[in-house]
Amino acid sequence: MAEKIFMGTDGKLVVPNNPTIPFIEGDGIGPDIWNASVRVFEAAVQKAYGGTKKIEWLKVLAGEEAFNKTGEWMPESTMQAFKEYLLSIKGPLTTPVGGGIRSLNVALRQELDLYVCLRPIKYFEGVPSPMWQPEKVNMVIFRENTEDIYAGIEYMTGTDDAKKLLDFLVNEMGVKKFRFPYSTSIGIKPVSKEGSERLIRSAIRYAIENKLPSVTIVHKGNIMKYTEGAFKNWGYELAEREFPGEVYTWQQWEKTKKESGENVANEEMKLSSIGGKVIIKDAIADNFLQQALLAPQDYSVIATLNLNGDYISDALAAQVGGIGIAPGANINYTTGHAVFEATHGTAPRFANTNTMNPCSVILSGVMMFEYMGWRDAAELITNAVGRTIRNKTVTIDFYNLMKEGTLLKTSEFADEVIRNM
Repeated sequence: MAEKIFMGTDGKLVVPNNPTIPFIEGDGIGPDIWNASVRVFEAAVQKAYGGTKKIEWLKVLAGEEAFNKTGEWMPESTMQAFKEYLLSIKGPLTTPVGGGIRSLNVALRQELDLYVCLRPIKYFEGVPSPMWQPEKVNMVIFRENTEDIYAGIEYMTGTDDAKKLLDFLVNEMGVKKFRFPYSTSIGIKPVSKEGSERLIRSAIRYAIENKLPSVTIVHKGNIMKYTEGAFKNWGYELAEREFPGEVYTWQQWEKTKKESGENVANEEMKLSSIGGKVIIKDAIADNFLQQALLAPQDYSVIATLNLNGDYISDALAAQVGGIGIAPGANINYTTGHAVFEATHGTAPRFANTNTMNPCSVILSGVMMFEYMGWRDAAELITNAVGRTIRNKTVTIDFYNLMKEGTLLKTSEFADEVIRNM
């Protein structure tokens, strides 16, 4: 009998053996990649737990299918299901053109207060990559999901609201930095202490629980001192206040290194030299994007704000094969709500062709199983996907970049993954 996942009084997720999990197939290529992925999920659960665990899938509507059937892009019943069952998984959704919801994904994040966008970036051997040593890229990005310029507080030049705000800033606040004030659109970038702390707290806890070497706070605080700079400072203060004995700040690490006289080359060596503590450091965003190419092995968990996180997530995904293989999740670690999703678009011209790579949804399911504590199923899928790619049995995106590969359709790729479990 199916049951609901819920958050226990101890702040930990309680997952029954037969949980109900809502899903959205998605638009465009969504049905193709979902139908392949769900077979992989069910095969892994069956193989890992021998029938003692099973997911009850609950289909809900959003995007084009919802609009065509109900006249709404995001029906209230779908939002209620996401709230009620805590965990859900979805394919790519169309962003409505014109008025209404700016983005269905953003609407979900804001309604459920999914303040962490979690993006693990890992290389699978055999995946075509522009990097010389892509296997050195192994990072988990914690992107703040609810603030920054993605809060959507902006005003178009020429409107009454823009004129009113401009008048206030110029005449009452004494702002003199508008170069062309009468043709300026204005956006506001909110960054709160509470929002910053809960994001960075989640990143540090993840690093500690998974025995990872470092958390890097990525920011542009050298220019935006009171938003991005404050984000960095609040992060360091939180680390020292809430995780004493478990972390080393970068300043503490530099002092320890100087006193010990050690010459360490990478984070793993640093970690062992300071007794297993997680190093908390920071990097300016533009420099981080450079270092992620030159020395990716020096970075493990990344904590950053919304816009930086958007750039960084896709840039790092390109280093390990592109967003076609990049999973993602949007999580509220306090309430337990989590939406796992494909990170790519709908690719409508390939809809119903059964040709596209389902790995983004498959690996998002791996993240979901890990979040649920079903790690045996997660590991089965991860290893099977890796084996399938190493065997060069792949979909068209990878096949076009490989020598002597075997071209598979979306459904055939799922068959191969299941065979390789």
